[in-house]
Amino acid sequence: MRTCDVPEFPAFDVMTATCPSRTSLARIANKWTAMVVIALSAGPMRFRDLRTGVDGISAKVLTETLRDLERDGLVTRHVYGEVPPRVEYELTALGRTLHAPLQALALWAEEHFTEVLAARESYDARQ
Repeated sequence: MRTCDVPEFPAFDVMTATCPSRTSLARIANKWTAMVVIALSAGPMRFRDLRTGVDGISAKVLTETLRDLERDGLVTRHVYGEVPPRVEYELTALGRTLHAPLQALALWAEEHFTEVLAARESYDARQ
């Protein structure tokens, strides 16, 4: 029995279509989320530093990603009352729990990319 369909039972099952934990998995599995979490694992960062550190992300997508992560309790936004205003983003304690698994995925992608590339070439040659 998939427990997510029973409201009084708090266990979640991402394999159940109606389970709300799927939204968390979808957010975590997003490539920009992973890269932002990995970048922020070094400590608080300003928006422009994050944008530089996460090469290829647009300002719009970075803004949306940070808002989603803040909404999910993974990132905090600190606004300092200075002129000009200074804003920093930082992983929360919950967000820091994601660093190790996401870093492991990033390392796997880097370590196995030549194998993936070879598999792609083999597949494409058969098509």
